Amino acid sequence: MKLWLLRHAQVLAAPGLCYGASDLPAHAGHTDAAARAAALCVPAGLPLWVSGLGRARQLADRLHALRPDLGPPRTDVRLNEMDFGRWEGQAWQAIPRAAFDDWLADFAHHRFGGAESTQQVIARVAAALADQRAAFGPGGEAVWVTHAGVIRAVAYLARHGPAPIAHAGQWPEEAPAPGGLVCVSVEG
Repeated sequence: MKLWLLRHAQVLAAPGLCYGASDLPAHAGHTDAAARAAALCVPAGLPLWVSGLGRARQLADRLHALRPDLGPPRTDVRLNEMDFGRWEGQAWQAIPRAAFDDWLADFAHHRFGGAESTQQVIARVAAALADQRAAFGPGGEAVWVTHAGVIRAVAYLARHGPAPIAHAGQWPEEAPAPGGLVCVSVEG
């Protein structure tokens, strides 16, 4: 299956803020620019899916306005960003080093901030992907308007399949910048 993964635009928040499940709005001008760029790249008639967070919905709605052939955006909360629990809304630099050490020591299962583990994110993204593969077939394509963590989870699944993540070194570092688009093929 081929996924066109569009990351929400830059959020209206202080730089260096930890936000995942926090429902922060995105910059309207950046959202418009991202939608215009994606509208030129995404193939005609693909189904359009969006996370349940407003910053992604802003971009999906704007993309749909420019490209009604994509159909109305359908919400799937499995495309939401990772929930960083008690670290949500904190500056990344203010989070104690020990919290990062604990996460890296058990990257798959440690719930950074107490809410969600990396493996849980991978599992919910894999479930969303499996449902779409079942609906559209292995050669199907879709657009997901989502977040950096979900895009990294898709990249992980494309490289490693359903195998559990063993360590932080397997987690993809690359993700498009806010408003960016990437196309990833994920085999069965």
